[in-house]
Amino acid sequence: MTSANPNLADRRRSGVAFWWTMFVGVLLAILGLLIGAGGAWLIALGGSWYYLPTGVALLAAGVLLLSGNAAGVWLYVLTWIATLAWAYWEIGMDGWGLMPRVLAPTVILIFVLLTLPAFRAGHAKRVRDRGCATASAALFIVGCAIGLQHFTPSAQSQEASPVAPVTPPAAGSASGQSPVSPQPDVAIHQAGPNWPVYGGSELATRYSPLKQITADNVAKLTKVWDFHTGDMPSKAATDKYSPENTPLEVDGHLFACSAKGIVISANAATGKEEWRYDPKVSDAAIPYGASCRGVAYYAVPGASADRPCATRILWGTLDAGLIAIDARTGKACGDFGQQGVVDLTQGLGKTVPGWYSVTAPPTVVRGIAVLGAQVLDGQAEDAPSGVVRGYDVMSGRLVWAWDMGHPDRTGAPPQGDTYTRGTPNMWTVAAADPQLGYVFLPLGNAAVDYYGVDRKDFENQYNSSIVAIDVTTGKPVWHFQTVHHDLWDYDLGSQPTLVDIPSTDGKVPAIIVPSKQGQIYVLDRKTGKSLFPVEERPVPSGGVEPEKLSRTQPYSGYAHLDQPVLTEKDMWGMSPLDQLYCRIQFRQASYQGEYTPPTVDKPFIEYPGYNGGSDWGSVAVDTDAGILVANYNDMPNYDQLIPRQKADQIGFRSIEQGGASKRAKDMGDPQMGSPYAIAVNAGWRLSTGLLCSEPPYGHIRAIELKTGKTLGDKPLGEAVENGPWRIPSMLPLDIGTPNNGGPLVTAGGLIFIAAATDDKLRAIDIKTGKVVWQTDLPAGGQTTPMTYEVGGRQYVVIAPGGHHFMETKVGDDVIAYALPAD
Repeated sequence: MTSANPNLADRRRSGVAFWWTMFVGVLLAILGLLIGAGGAWLIALGGSWYYLPTGVALLAAGVLLLSGNAAGVWLYVLTWIATLAWAYWEIGMDGWGLMPRVLAPTVILIFVLLTLPAFRAGHAKRVRDRGCATASAALFIVGCAIGLQHFTPSAQSQEASPVAPVTPPAAGSASGQSPVSPQPDVAIHQAGPNWPVYGGSELATRYSPLKQITADNVAKLTKVWDFHTGDMPSKAATDKYSPENTPLEVDGHLFACSAKGIVISANAATGKEEWRYDPKVSDAAIPYGASCRGVAYYAVPGASADRPCATRILWGTLDAGLIAIDARTGKACGDFGQQGVVDLTQGLGKTVPGWYSVTAPPTVVRGIAVLGAQVLDGQAEDAPSGVVRGYDVMSGRLVWAWDMGHPDRTGAPPQGDTYTRGTPNMWTVAAADPQLGYVFLPLGNAAVDYYGVDRKDFENQYNSSIVAIDVTTGKPVWHFQTVHHDLWDYDLGSQPTLVDIPSTDGKVPAIIVPSKQGQIYVLDRKTGKSLFPVEERPVPSGGVEPEKLSRTQPYSGYAHLDQPVLTEKDMWGMSPLDQLYCRIQFRQASYQGEYTPPTVDKPFIEYPGYNGGSDWGSVAVDTDAGILVANYNDMPNYDQLIPRQKADQIGFRSIEQGGASKRAKDMGDPQMGSPYAIAVNAGWRLSTGLLCSEPPYGHIRAIELKTGKTLGDKPLGEAVENGPWRIPSMLPLDIGTPNNGGPLVTAGGLIFIAAATDDKLRAIDIKTGKVVWQTDLPAGGQTTPMTYEVGGRQYVVIAPGGHHFMETKVGDDVIAYALPAD
């Protein structure tokens, strides 16, 4: 046999080397043109000078490679070294910050070094001869493509306007009501063997005294049962499911509700279904998302166990009903409303399905079921009222209605009239002190979030406030405002938490109020006065309504979750290209720090974004150890007001007008009645799905309850289910993902939490912050777990239903975990 022709093999190697060199040369030239052009644009906007010379160097290196000159290799190596030096100078050894600056250039360095065989003797001339034509054609095509792009540098961000000193507004304002005398015989239904109330008790601490499961044995935790609600989205509702449910458990019976309000009772030890009640909610009634965060349980005092509806389940529905059913049988309570149902649209005036919905459980205190509703955000100034109402838990009779526009009224509006339209609403869950007789309402914003010129005085008084209501009269006792003239959708999404704060004068009954902007306020729950200093700090002015803006905003002296202001170097991406694009967007926008006002001539950056800080998952408090646990988000929004004429052309229409076009829905909200629609890029995302700001995006923090001092803070969530174009990266890196849902703490020294977008339930040692157990969930864990004990065995239960906004898998499981039985 004869060996293969060595000249043929050499020619093949030569061909491969040639085409590889051509590929790398074209790649460098294209990157050089893009980065150089973007760098010039960024300089024009007042940004970093790194990208323009780097782009020129890449272009030159590419041209040299295409012309067969090995100097292109060494020019790229020098550019790479300069990039390392610049990256270190700009952000030091910050791993996430280094990734877009260094990773892609290092990969390209390998590509460039692999071209070296092409420059061996004999190859270089062929590279030069054949490369010139290739280079000319490639650069001509790229040049034409870039020339077609429309680059129009925008004006630089507005400078902060000077603000004059003002007299700080009062932190709390009294309504003139006399305090209600405490009634020691009024019980607080605390978590223990049972989990009888959303949040664990009316105090909403999300704390359980159970301690069978500890940091030492939690590694043995295993799934013991799993049942399905059967409520999965139809084709028409695939992008609108977000169940967010936390079940209750009382005396061995577990009560869960599904996304569209199907209530199911199951044996708490086995998960076997006992009964279900389906309110038959239409897909048309789904507002922003199909959610049922929970139900309320009520036991009639002194009633015999065999009496119908002696124990009852109450909840609100997406189609605006308040339902009461027998907790034993699932049958409607015929003595409540109309055959078990109260129509909550009474007194609202005009509305359409999906505009006025209940997604949170009622808070039952002193026999009154108190609830608000979700009024679909940003539709129109003339929206259904944000009225909060109290109903007799036995009969369904309206006991009182707090309509801030008619403080003189306590009941329903007279015939032909309505509750005041467009007022701030309570879409989340209230907390209560049954002994004090107060229910605490976390309020949202007026019907239009990003424009406030038309707001009435009483709306400005109560928007984004915590309001204490005397549950016996429905009258406000005090209120504390967390944002003055809110133009950022910083409504109070978190359920407040009631605790006793240690002080030099003994324990003070307090209320903890987390907020989307990251401030955590601690108030005396009898008076509304802050127990820690609240500083009214000057904030930016400008925008479209400078004369209406508050010149200060309240900053808590207790604890805060917000991060330092963004700078250009905080921009991120998976490569230098998208990081450059984010830097350009940053420089194009108006950004003066927190509370940058909305603008119409350019985008504005809202940081923190409207997803928090803290959102509806709220916080948990280990009242024995004196530790507050808060998970939170750290992401900006990239928003812009749209003039009405342009908004009409795009297709912005309110839900009452039949809904917006798909393009308009994807952009934001119509805000009809105001001069502007609003475009919202929540999280400031790129087309790849990645965010423009640097991770981590989600955290969990332990705070000393007595002082507000941070005990520990760490990223929450791995990158396994996250990646560009929604492709899971499968990387088990603690990137800190966006999160929705809350924590559960137990006397066993554990924090149980899901919430992150990596579809995991974790147990964290509250003393060390170490994850001591975790398990994969079948769907997104955007909810809050709970725990109870049956037959001497502690169970941890979660209903991982997924979330359309968080882009996690939707599911219908309810799952229980426990230690192995003896």
